Amino acid sequence: RLLGVDDREVGGFGLQELLANEPHFAILGMAADGRAAVTMAVADSPDVVIMDLSMPVMDGVAATREITRVAPSVRVLVLTSYSHESIVREVFAAGACGYVLKDSSPTVLLDAIRAVFRGERPLAPTVQDMLA
Repeated sequence: RLLGVDDREVGGFGLQELLANEPHFAILGMAADGRAAVTMAVADSPDVVIMDLSMPVMDGVAATREITRVAPSVRVLVLTSYSHESIVREVFAAGACGYVLKDSSPTVLLDAIRAVFRGERPLAPTVQDMLA
């Protein structure tokens, strides 16, 4: 059970299309900002939230922090184009379980979603190097 969060309609549509073809994934919905993501995460209890970072109303770091506070069983996988060390560290401090870059292949993203669901901590290679 997945919730996608992306303020760009094209990004959200692409994510929905990718996930719709996976028989073991159920897409509960898409949120266009962090505040909506928090509301939907509480109401719908997804297993994994796929979170963009740069959004209006409430950014992805703040939304991750709030989701993990109010719905601790929900796991957050960050999917973003940002790979700055300070952002990476901040998002993990907020409670994220994994970090994938948007230029990753669909296979990498799908594997990361499965890994987060299993309680693992998937990291983009550049992020892995930062945290080593």
